[in-house]
Amino acid sequence: MSDAGPRVDVVLAWPRQFESVTLTLAPGARVADALARCGLPMDGVDGVAVFGERVAPDTPLHDGDRLELLRPLQVDPKDARRRRAAERPARK
Repeated sequence: MSDAGPRVDVVLAWPRQFESVTLTLAPGARVADALARCGLPMDGVDGVAVFGERVAPDTPLHDGDRLELLRPLQVDPKDARRRRAAERPARK
């Protein structure tokens, strides 16, 4: 059995671009450990998620996890959907 810890991807996305870092962490590593080592800019980060599920800094990481750095929403998703629906032509 290997003593290597989890290998995780840390992703920071913006519209039309992203940065990604792959880390191999110590056994028992948690989200906070990955954040400390990733080297990605943290300004504007509003939270973190593993495969789209929000997690706390003390959440354990597993091999193959994708840790996503979340930015605050620019527009409420419900409002955006209403605006798109209003802009579509009426069906006949």
